Amino acid sequence: MLLTLAAAAGVLGLLIGSFLNVVVARVPVGASVVHPPSRCPSCSAPVRPRDNVPVLSWLLLRARCRQCAAPISARYPLVELGTAVLFAVLALRLGPDAALPAFLYVAAVGLALALIDLDVKRLPDVLTLPSYPVVAALLGLAALAGSDSGDLLRALLGGAVLFAAYFALCLLHPGGMGFGDVKLAGVLGMVTGWLGWGPWCVGFFAAFLLGGAVGIAVLLTGRGTRKTAIPFGPFMLVGALLAVLVGETLADAYLDLAIR
Repeated sequence: MLLTLAAAAGVLGLLIGSFLNVVVARVPVGASVVHPPSRCPSCSAPVRPRDNVPVLSWLLLRARCRQCAAPISARYPLVELGTAVLFAVLALRLGPDAALPAFLYVAAVGLALALIDLDVKRLPDVLTLPSYPVVAALLGLAALAGSDSGDLLRALLGGAVLFAAYFALCLLHPGGMGFGDVKLAGVLGMVTGWLGWGPWCVGFFAAFLLGGAVGIAVLLTGRGTRKTAIPFGPFMLVGALLAVLVGETLADAYLDLAIR
């Protein structure tokens, strides 16, 4: 049952990943994600349905456009595969729980946001702001359905507290954090808070630990200075993913060490 659910989630992830490639390319420039249909960026030839099958089409075309033979970036199939893996892993983690759709939604939007932040160092409002009512509604439906994987009130409180914490950090150190990070924090606070305060804390601290480690690596390798801008959104998202997958385990292990 669980493996079947994970396989189904993986297939869904492949399809969603194909759409995320469009989102990542068009949202930063303010273009519609539904019109016009996908086209080759080199020759503008429309992508035929048979050439738009996730991963498989890229392999069959040997990473080349059918019309002009221009190379097709490996990023496209990697995003599709990455989304599939994320969906499958979350399905294995949560099982057939009513809260699973909320976590799949955040995984899809989060992957798009991470890639956009890496590309243009921005977290677009068109993706973050609608996520508040969507995630709240999905978790609310899960609570009504009797899900025992989390608590709705704690999720809403977790979102509000994490938003407030990031807002305070943004005011105290405006050069080190953008308001896009603040708006993303509330969404991540809801999904980690749903699972418990332990995962919530892991998600919060993991983001800064990961960001700090990468910042030190950039300095040590000479690839940047203390003033080099490093997008923080991906670290927040990876931290939240760790919180969802192993946050409770990590929090329990820390408490065990602390009380010894």
